[in-house]
Amino acid sequence: MQVGVLFRSWQHRWLPFFAGAVLAGASPWAHAALGDTVQSVAADRMKLHATVGQSRTAAAYTVQEMTLPSGTVVREFVSAAGTVFGVAWQGPAPPDLQQLLGRYFPNFVSAPRGPHGRGYARTEQGNLVVENTGHTGAMHGHAYLTDGVPAGVDPAEIW
Repeated sequence: MQVGVLFRSWQHRWLPFFAGAVLAGASPWAHAALGDTVQSVAADRMKLHATVGQSRTAAAYTVQEMTLPSGTVVREFVSAAGTVFGVAWQGPAPPDLQQLLGRYFPNFVSAPRGPHGRGYARTEQGNLVVENTGHTGAMHGHAYLTDGVPAGVDPAEIW
């Protein structure tokens, strides 16, 4: 029993290091979304093999929607300046967060985990906030850049 505890402790301590080492050897973020320009939305659709969904415009931002082959719906929030400041997802399976978080994915992987519980997890690292909730077959979450959210927009709108 003691060996199991030691092993879990080792995993907890070294997992971010190994994940970071693997990511350091990965190719550059050619199709990043979060923090990139509106042009990355089309690149995300192609890379994720998604179909085009609805697009809606609010006063300070536009929402581009796409549906993944798994049935998960992904929304990318683009500021009036043309920068993706948030992404949200809802569906039976989580999306490829490495694709959606782009250059912020290493921050997500290395961040200490915040509040979590049955089916809920929140991660904050610098200006990145990621929340996931749900269970197998029904997942949703969002990620946003605190310094990228347009003035007057409540981050709660990024769902």
